[in-house]
Amino acid sequence: MMAAALRGSLVTLAKCLTGTGPRWQQLASRPLSMTACLGGPEVPPARADATFKVTMVPGDGVGPELMTAVKEVFKAADVPVEFEEFHLSEVQHMDSDEKLEQVLASMKTNRVAMKGKINTPMEFKGELAGFEMKIRRRLDLFANVVHVNSLPGYSTRHNNLDLVIIREQTEGEYSSLEHESVPGVIECLKIITREKSRRIAKFAFDYATKKGRSKVTAVHKANIMKLADGLFLQCCAEVAELYPKIKYENIIIDNCCMQGARHPFAQAVGRNIANPTAMLLSAANMLHHLNLEYHSNMVADAVRRVIKQGKVRTRDLGGYSTTGDFVQAVVGNLRHRPTY
Repeated sequence: MMAAALRGSLVTLAKCLTGTGPRWQQLASRPLSMTACLGGPEVPPARADATFKVTMVPGDGVGPELMTAVKEVFKAADVPVEFEEFHLSEVQHMDSDEKLEQVLASMKTNRVAMKGKINTPMEFKGELAGFEMKIRRRLDLFANVVHVNSLPGYSTRHNNLDLVIIREQTEGEYSSLEHESVPGVIECLKIITREKSRRIAKFAFDYATKKGRSKVTAVHKANIMKLADGLFLQCCAEVAELYPKIKYENIIIDNCCMQGARHPFAQAVGRNIANPTAMLLSAANMLHHLNLEYHSNMVADAVRRVIKQGKVRTRDLGGYSTTGDFVQAVVGNLRHRPTY
């Protein structure tokens, strides 16, 4: 659905790893002007005094094609970002513990990364946790944040959507703890802890406070998993008491879900037909995190203009344009190219 502009199944959002050090002191002190409002003139910012290194892991599926789209747009917009690219895949035989360590070292050094989906093989090969899970745990990337936002210019069954899904992704069903107790009987453990339940709840309420949102809803299955999800709900309720200005409610997952069409990304691999909107908007979010507001707004605004104009639409939007057509349309809609 076009409404899912930042689709979690395609993009694990730019991993903004917090920390301190010389690079972040430099980032905080760089003299960059903020982009003016859309209705007024914009003045290109002063030249950035550094080029920021960002770890890039294209992943599997259409990830490599969409990362190429990002690089093309960044080049056209003169974005001061240099990508340190790693090809890591468990299904394309491009995996090793050594390569994983290289990726992790790069992410820790650069502190910012763009990563596509690394598919995990379905068959068991002696280890339960795949590379995707290992990266999350090693870097403690506990919160997956997906912004579902309708874009003007394309109508869907549900318009004017603006919601954020925040998911804990290091425990629960992601515990990766399974064993065969007796032949033919498999036990799969779902681990829920008070510490991580309170942490994700606090993250959600802090996010709502910072972004000016009025309600947080805890989605659960406590009607069946009474102890595990019951503890999660208890922690959410406890944290909610600390945020009296934000409305809190909970809902069973069955009632929360609705039928929806899922874009068949697997059928788009290698065919130059995937929609790069989500990846480009995620890249713009990353630039915002780097305090490159001018470039962030320039890229995001160009993507939104292409959608609103409705002249270039990929197949998922009912058109016949290719990924390359969409990228070129975005490049053509960049408001300003910085001149130094």
